[in-house]
Amino acid sequence: MRAALLTLAQERGTGKSFCPSEAARMLAADWRPLMPQLRQVAAQLQDEGLLQATQKGHPVHPLAARGPIRLTLGSGPRRPLP
Repeated sequence: MRAALLTLAQERGTGKSFCPSEAARMLAADWRPLMPQLRQVAAQLQDEGLLQATQKGHPVHPLAARGPIRLTLGSGPRRPLP
């Protein structure tokens, strides 16, 4: 799931978004049951700074948002605080 999300984000490039369901459809014909776990992976990637979730153009947390979200490339890996 992680690889599918990052591949889609990199293929779209900076400033372009995609729906997480696109990654789910890459992984299984019966993709809908994958969506909760996919959002968890997206949340981890967002916490790492690799992806950014938005809803109606505004930043959201993938697990807190209700309804459709879009994902874009993040600003990069976050470094731990010293």
